Amino acid sequence: MKLFIANQNYSSWSLRAWLIFSQFKLDVEVTKLTLFTEDFYKTLEGITPTAKVPTLVDGDATVWDSLAILEYVNEQYLQGKAWPSNSAERAKARAIASEMHSGFFDLRNELPMNIRARRKVDLTEGACKDIARIDAIWAEQAKLYPNDWLFGEWSIADAMYAPVALRFQNGWKRRAKKRIS
Repeated sequence: MKLFIANQNYSSWSLRAWLIFSQFKLDVEVTKLTLFTEDFYKTLEGITPTAKVPTLVDGDATVWDSLAILEYVNEQYLQGKAWPSNSAERAKARAIASEMHSGFFDLRNELPMNIRARRKVDLTEGACKDIARIDAIWAEQAKLYPNDWLFGEWSIADAMYAPVALRFQNGWKRRAKKRIS
């Protein structure tokens, strides 16, 4: 398998896809591209129709979206272990992961991905609402699973929220950084 990503410090989507390989210690050849350079587009030309990262190439299969990559790897190599085994919990985990995948636009715009940056930002009401929703998700899951992960064991939901957790200054961030490094 080949995974094309950008620097995980700046590309939250690349970080999400890379995490499943790291967490489950799966063999993958990683090609890290510098975002928005001539080499970036030239390398991805002919590989992916979107010219975006992450993109996974596995034999005849090419997958070019972070959540799709996580699902593909889970199905092909993990026998479903990257989602909770209980169907109701799995459905909830998928809903939470999808909420991150398709939402929180104000937060994304106001707190762009840069794990190393330390800055004070005046957040809009929309970003504050996004943060409150994420905090509510984490608090609810922490009551159910008082360990490091949203559903007790590491799941795709954790991969989807890791970049956000790394932006926040809290205990979840410290645990996530420890587990990712």
